[in-house]
Amino acid sequence: MAQVKAQLNSLRMSPRKVRAVVNLVKGKDALRAIEQLEFAIKRASGPLIKLIHSALANAENNFGMVKENLFIKEFYVDEGMKLKRYRPKAFGRAGEIQKKTSHVKLVLEERVAGLKAKNQPKETEHTHDHNHDDHDHDHEHNHEHQAKPKTDRPEIKTELGKKGTGVKKKFFQRKVV
Repeated sequence: MAQVKAQLNSLRMSPRKVRAVVNLVKGKDALRAIEQLEFAIKRASGPLIKLIHSALANAENNFGMVKENLFIKEFYVDEGMKLKRYRPKAFGRAGEIQKKTSHVKLVLEERVAGLKAKNQPKETEHTHDHNHDDHDHDHEHNHEHQAKPKTDRPEIKTELGKKGTGVKKKFFQRKVV
């Protein structure tokens, strides 16, 4: 079984908070994990989504794997270095604050071994040749296609209700127009 690895070092978030989000998606399909993280209301979900996208891109581009076939085999968070800061406390003392960082490691593996991506269809090349003498004719032909309006939707005109111009002026409006 082929494995794809990706890691995120020195994420400025405490490992305990990141682990809470990582435990939601361990063992799930990679694409399903991204969907679940998008709806998680945790700050750690953003960098973790980027990490999974990075691992999927590595799998597709470097190993030719299919991203629908990949699942999260290992997803763990280690403690990184601590930034030490100080804050004044009572009686002239200084209290230490530790700003913690996390190292996140991700390993993706294939559900079905050896499933490779089919060859991507190549972009079609421009087949007919242009002669410099015939350019005037080509330009006339192209202008006909560009003259058509691109929107088929009817034009919608909306007017906001006009406010009265009376002597009384409202200082406080409950509804914004």
